[in-house]
Amino acid sequence: MIRYIIIDDEFVAHDIIKGYCDLLPNMSLMKNCYDALEAFEYLNKNEVDLIFLDLNMPKLKGFDFLRTLPSPPKVIVTTAYSEFALEGYELNIADYLLKPFGFERFLKAINKAVSSTNKAQQSMSIANVESPVAKTIFLRSNKKYTQVGIDTILYIEAAGNYTKVITIHETITIREKISEMLELLTKEEFLQVHKSFAVAKSHIKNIEGNKIHIRDYIIPIGKMYKIKINELLK
Repeated sequence: MIRYIIIDDEFVAHDIIKGYCDLLPNMSLMKNCYDALEAFEYLNKNEVDLIFLDLNMPKLKGFDFLRTLPSPPKVIVTTAYSEFALEGYELNIADYLLKPFGFERFLKAINKAVSSTNKAQQSMSIANVESPVAKTIFLRSNKKYTQVGIDTILYIEAAGNYTKVITIHETITIREKISEMLELLTKEEFLQVHKSFAVAKSHIKNIEGNKIHIRDYIIPIGKMYKIKINELLK
């Protein structure tokens, strides 16, 4: 479950963000905050996984508020002002949504936030601690959004401007290039073995010559990618 709060002085912004989040599973609204001071008071007593943050608010501006947090959660900025984008990325913002934004762009921001959280978890040395943010991504196919567990993905395959995501349960074709899909997956878990294929390391059954066997699937190894396979086998 992804626990989130919305910090924005406009009521309509709250309605839009909550409406988009309600279309996705495992999104739980914890608090509507209409200024940064209200959010600051809430976060002093509660923890969340994600903040939707407006910038131009009364009393305390968005980035000034963010700098007061010792260990901020993931933040998606939602604002009408594009000139603050560079400052936002310097503050390690997960994504920067320029108002007005549609659901598809919103979904990409959610995937970025979840993906960056997963990568941060893998770099931690604390054992047996799980984040409340599940290791999942949302995939759009035929106007339907499906939540997919990253550990269920066997491999992905490029198909022009589309990508096939082959999981344990099904194959989902999305309108994203394979390079864009790989940005959501960690290098620790996935390995590109061909210009058109990337595989989940944990699902590799065996490697034979220039082929990788994953369950009943056979994935080719490109000449330019053999060095990655050799490193994996060391």
